[in-house]
Order: sequence, then C-alpha cells, then structure tokens
Amino acid sequence: MADHDDAPKSALDIAMARLRKKDEDSGETEQPLTEEQKARIAEVRQAAQAKLAQEDIMFKSSLAQTWDPEGRATLEANHRRDLQRIQDDRDSKIAKIRRGT
Repeated sequence: MADHDDAPKSALDIAMARLRKKDEDSGETEQPLTEEQKARIAEVRQAAQAKLAQEDIMFKSSLAQTWDPEGRATLEANHRRDLQRIQDDRDSKIAKIRRGT
C-alpha cells in the first residue's frame, strides 16, 4: 500500500489510500469484473440512457404545451424526480451486478 517514492500526494490520493487500508483491515477486497458483468453493466447503462432520453423528450414536449408558471414548475419538479429515479435505479442495478447478486 505504501508508495515509497517522494512524490507529493494530493488529498484525494491520501484519502483513497486510507480507504484502501480500511477495506484491507476489514477483509474487503476489490474483485475484478468478469466480462459478463461488464456486458450486463453496459446494458443497464444503455437502457438507463435510453430512458433518460425518452424522459427528456416527453418533458420538453409537455413543457412546450404549458404556459402556466405553476404548471411549468410542477412539470420541472416531476422531471427532476423522474430523472433521479431512473439514475437511482441504474445505480442500484449496477451495484447488484458488481456484488454478483
């Protein structure tokens, strides 16, 4: 873990080293992804990207038809919520694939 060269380290490098040390001490190891896992993750990301694009198109279409400021604000809030839901779903699926479940 210790890097014995005298090069200065950034705060990020130091923090990452501490996290790696903490993981080692707790017995957690980083497993390389299999080709199947990489392919499944790519599929999940591609599907999420398609859903995000579809949501964006639907939002813009609805927004173009709404002139009321309250209605527009509601559409924008719903759009942000939907985008977050899609991203959270994507992230949870990727996490499951990484864990091998």
